[in-house]
Amino acid sequence: MPSIEVKKKELFDRIGKEYSDKDFDLLCFDFGIEVDEILEDAYKIDIPANRYDLLCVEGLGRALRIFVGGKAEKYKTIPPKLELKVDASTKVIRPYCVAAVLRNVTFNETNYASFIYLQEKLHQNLCRKRSLVAIGTHDLDTIQGPFKYEAKKPEDISFVPLNQKEKMDGNRLMEFYQTDNHLKHFLHLIRDSPVFPVITDANGTVLSLPPIINGDHSKITLSTKNVFIECTATDFTKAKMVLDTMVCMFAEYCKEKFTVE
Repeated sequence: MPSIEVKKKELFDRIGKEYSDKDFDLLCFDFGIEVDEILEDAYKIDIPANRYDLLCVEGLGRALRIFVGGKAEKYKTIPPKLELKVDASTKVIRPYCVAAVLRNVTFNETNYASFIYLQEKLHQNLCRKRSLVAIGTHDLDTIQGPFKYEAKKPEDISFVPLNQKEKMDGNRLMEFYQTDNHLKHFLHLIRDSPVFPVITDANGTVLSLPPIINGDHSKITLSTKNVFIECTATDFTKAKMVLDTMVCMFAEYCKEKFTVE
C-alpha cells in the first residue's frame, strides 16, 4: 500500500476546513484511508492501491473536499493542436505512447515539487517501476511538433540526458547510468534490446529515451508555461490511466482551469 506525506495547512486549505488531528483521523477513517503518522505540520497517509488519484495533495484534497459536501470540478478537453506519430518499430520494445498538453500553467515551488512527486509515486505503483508505463514531461516551448515515437539502434540515438552536459548515444547512456543509484534499476527494461524507444520532435531533438530518462533540452522548470506530457507503455490501458491521472491532478494550475489538450 503506497503512502504519501502532505502538509496539514495545504490539505486543510484544499478541503476548506481545519481539523484537529483526532477529527482528521476520523475523517480519513470514514473516507476509507488511514493516517499512518501524525507529524507536527504534516500527515503520512496510507493510500489504497487502486486510488492513484490520491497520490498527491491535489487529488487527496479534492477527494476529501467532495466527500464532505464540496462541489466537484468539471473538466474539459480541447482538440489537440499537435500530433504524435507512433512508428511500427516500437512494437518489439515498448509499443504504446499517449500524450497531452497542459497550457498556460503557473508553477511555484510547492506545486512543482508535487508535480515531480506524483510522477515518482505513479512510477513506483501503477507503472510497476516503469515496466508498464514511463512518464515524460517537457517544456513545450522548447520543442516543435509533430512528435515521433520510434525504436532505433542505440548507436543511432544521441542527446544530452537530463541535468547532464555530455552528449551520449544509447550505449554510452547505459554505461553511464549503471552506477546511478536511482536510474540503474530501470536499465534492464531495454538494455538487452537491439533497439531502444525514443521520442523526437520535428527537428530531430530527443525528448526522452523511455523508460530511462528525458533529454535536458526540454526539461521542465519553474518558468515553464506549456507542458507536454507523454506516457510510453507496454500496457495501453495503464498508459491512459497514468496520463489521465497526471492531467487531472494538475489542470487546476492552467490559466483556463481543468482544461486539457
